[in-house]
Amino acid sequence: MALEKIFRDLVTGSALLGVIGLIAAVLLLFITRFLLPKKGERLLRVPAFFLFVHMGAMLLRLVVPEEASITVAIKFVSLLALLFAFGRLIGLLVLEVVLGRRMQRPVPAILRDIAQGVLYLFLLLGALRALGFDPGSILTTGAVVTAVIGLSLQETLGNLVAGLSIQMQRPFDVGDWIAFDNEKRHIGRVVEINWRATKVVTLDDVEVIVPNGMLAKAPIVNFTKPTKSSRRSVYISVAYEVPPRRVHEVILDALRDTPGVLTDPAPSVVTNNFAESGIEYWVRFWTDQFDKRDGVDGGVRDRIYYALHRANFTIPFPQRTVHLHQVSDETRAREDASSALKRESALGNVDILSVLDRSVLKRLATLATTRLFSPGETIVRQDDDADELYIIERGTVVVLLESAGKETSEVTRLGPGQFFGEMALVTGEKRQATVRAYTECELMVIGHEPFHDVLSASPNLVKELSRVLAERQTMLDEHAESMPMSDREREVNVKSLQFIDRIKHFFQL
Repeated sequence: MALEKIFRDLVTGSALLGVIGLIAAVLLLFITRFLLPKKGERLLRVPAFFLFVHMGAMLLRLVVPEEASITVAIKFVSLLALLFAFGRLIGLLVLEVVLGRRMQRPVPAILRDIAQGVLYLFLLLGALRALGFDPGSILTTGAVVTAVIGLSLQETLGNLVAGLSIQMQRPFDVGDWIAFDNEKRHIGRVVEINWRATKVVTLDDVEVIVPNGMLAKAPIVNFTKPTKSSRRSVYISVAYEVPPRRVHEVILDALRDTPGVLTDPAPSVVTNNFAESGIEYWVRFWTDQFDKRDGVDGGVRDRIYYALHRANFTIPFPQRTVHLHQVSDETRAREDASSALKRESALGNVDILSVLDRSVLKRLATLATTRLFSPGETIVRQDDDADELYIIERGTVVVLLESAGKETSEVTRLGPGQFFGEMALVTGEKRQATVRAYTECELMVIGHEPFHDVLSASPNLVKELSRVLAERQTMLDEHAESMPMSDREREVNVKSLQFIDRIKHFFQL
């Protein structure tokens, strides 16, 4: 009753009351602007519009005679605009400031719109009562029209109720990735939930508007709940000749450091099926980059391919193609000779192997293997046990150094013809740095066993090899340049003897 009296006084009273109401509304507008977050400034456009309408109606009251029939309508418009401005500002303070800060997230749009609509209806009915109209009689006389409108808006009202149900049960929130049917192209991120429908943007950047009533009936798959990480699956087949345990080890090692793949939960591999062409393996991993899941899946497949290629594991596939090659012994001999010459040349660039004669280099070249690495893949890791020498035939690698309490830093980059891991080959020394492929790399690898065969066949090489290593290490010593020649020679001899013992112990000679 008190509010009804205030409404009646504003309609029938002088323009002074309208001015007072305008001043109060403007003050409330500035208070709301101060309390709202910066991104909420656009929400003040509606109350500002209502205030301009109120001001316009007040100006009309100054020029229109009081006894004119239109005066009551102008007063009503002025009152309604002022009430709507107050209602909008109060709604913003309650919903955006009070509830928004308490919930620590924005109030759902559908609840905000419904609350604001109910408030507007309450103010409209109050304004009509202030003019002498009975809202009850208006609703009674319009019952038939209301029934007709209700039937025509049955689907819309169903969407409204479904939207309220979604907000209460919260099967998904704005920002979640969901699927609402069996169409993979309909998997998308929720960008808005309003009173009628939910907007979803798919991976193809296509906006799909789904009625809330359809979502209420559909089985919703939420890929970002209960956590933002989701499991992905990749299937790969490997030949029957390879033991499954070995395949598991190679694949899991390949997934280390793969972009987008989480280490917790850790990836896993399951021997899934004995297929016609090979054993099928189910590779399972987790990612928190669902919006990039296709790229993450592709990166995993790339890493697995390169790892299987290096391990000489065959990826079988059904085929019936017959390849006929007519290659003479002479042609094959020329190709083998060219490949051997290329390997010998690469080995000749390694300074510690300069003591080997051509026959030994040629033999070592035939025992070497080739490994292929994808960009970004780790070749060796700092502090790992090692016994292999790598010579870069194609591509570029990055040498990284990890120190306690500091981030990994790049030391240098190596290209074709350069090498790393020479100390690991001859002494078994742990890796002093991490080496990672910068581009796709093809590396020639000299392992422990081939080099053991070479040293066993030529025991005198141990002494010569130790001398080269000692001279090289002495040259790298920052104090070596200031030493007299006799002291430097003595230092080389001492280190040479130490290397002889280490090499003999490592190769059990």
